[in-house]
Amino acid sequence: MNSGTPSNWGLLIGGLLLLSPLWSKAQKHFDLNAHCQEAYQEIIQLRLEAGQKILDAEKKRDPSNLIPLFLENYIDFFTLFFNEDPAEYQVRKDMLDRRIQWMCEGPESSPFYLFTRSVIHFQWAAIKIKFGDNWDAGWEFRRSFLQSKELLRKFPDFTPALMLTGAMQVVAGTIPDGYKWLSGLLGIKGNIREGMGRLQGVLAANDDMSQLYRKEATFYFLYLKFYIENKHEEVFRFIKQNALDVEHNYLFAYLAANLSINNQQAAYAEQVMRRRNGGAGYLDMPVWDLEMGYVRLYHLEADAHVYLERFVRDFKGKFYLKDALQKLSWSYYLNGDMARASACREQVILKGGAESDADKQALKEAKSGEWPDKVLLRARLLCDGGYYGEALQSLQGKGESDFRLPEDKCEFAYRQGRIYDGLGRGNEAISAYQATIRMGEGLRAYFAARAALQAGYLCEQKGDRAGAISYFEKCLSLKDHDYKNSLDQKAKAGIGRCRE
Repeated sequence: MNSGTPSNWGLLIGGLLLLSPLWSKAQKHFDLNAHCQEAYQEIIQLRLEAGQKILDAEKKRDPSNLIPLFLENYIDFFTLFFNEDPAEYQVRKDMLDRRIQWMCEGPESSPFYLFTRSVIHFQWAAIKIKFGDNWDAGWEFRRSFLQSKELLRKFPDFTPALMLTGAMQVVAGTIPDGYKWLSGLLGIKGNIREGMGRLQGVLAANDDMSQLYRKEATFYFLYLKFYIENKHEEVFRFIKQNALDVEHNYLFAYLAANLSINNQQAAYAEQVMRRRNGGAGYLDMPVWDLEMGYVRLYHLEADAHVYLERFVRDFKGKFYLKDALQKLSWSYYLNGDMARASACREQVILKGGAESDADKQALKEAKSGEWPDKVLLRARLLCDGGYYGEALQSLQGKGESDFRLPEDKCEFAYRQGRIYDGLGRGNEAISAYQATIRMGEGLRAYFAARAALQAGYLCEQKGDRAGAISYFEKCLSLKDHDYKNSLDQKAKAGIGRCRE
């Protein structure tokens, strides 16, 4: 027996050496190969079916590769985030824990071991907010941040880590008072400048990973530059100079249209949406009807209700549903159809959630039983669309004494300020904003707070940092008004910029 032992051990060891390539191949690993990169590029354009087909083929070719399982989380994320279908959420939500478990089977020596889990937690934080699971979302965000921070420490040259950590740093630096519980829960301190610098570093880098993740990093970078840094002109200059493909990439098309609507550029937003590639294969998103309904309403077009009705009919979620119904009621109201306008207002109370500031304001108006002054409403909509000349014309011959209610008098001054602001008449805008603040400090309406914010922006643009901070602090000091959380976030971001 002893004489045979060395021989047997030799055969055993030899066999293991011969089998070692097969054995190692069977181990779970992260291989972001050409096929997976192609799938990712399809998915990031919202061509989800095409991306899934590539991933299915890759899973058959190499069942041990974890990257296809990771990229499938992007598909779940975009589907649930944009469409908010509760039925889809119930089907897909169990995949979170399963995917995290799968990623933990990969080698810890790879940066993807932490990166994949950080992205999955980050995406599910956003999904859970959409479905009202704010507590769970906070924990998901915290896990993502801590994993990304550890990833950056272990692999400082891994540029996707800069992308994710940078985005979260910026967001954490502007958490409004209404969500301070989340800041404490996260145990993190945000830094707007550092976070934006990291994102910009990804866009400036030329390594293969930076090139691969450039589209995703661009999406984060432009949204944060728009909403947090308030550099709207730079955002649209970036879109133009970098020739972002807003025709074939639906994620970029959504970004351009959505930011344009929020920058009073309804005409450009409509142009982007109408020029989108009409081919099949893109994620079907009712949000396009919502955006088109907005831009048509902002020019007082009679067909705005067609798009808004279709959104209300097809959308399964809760975010911005009350806001859409409010806008639909306004469309009917301005066209003299009070029966349908009132029916829509009743639906505002019954349908959708009240998580967003826009939905909260829509619900408040519906419960009030009051209808907005038609002159002020038309001026508001035209101004929101960027049609400042037409908005100013709509207020010709009107003065403060033409309005009975204190809220309407205050809104009249505010609308004048926004119109003058849009027309580049800064001094007249400041005067109107100051009048708005005086009249609106004691009102529940948002006009005084928004006027203070806009006045701060004008001072900031002129280089008057002290004056800007004073107005931003005024915005923060006003309590219990509509849009409190979002206006406070913008004001805090402004103070942060002016004190840097």
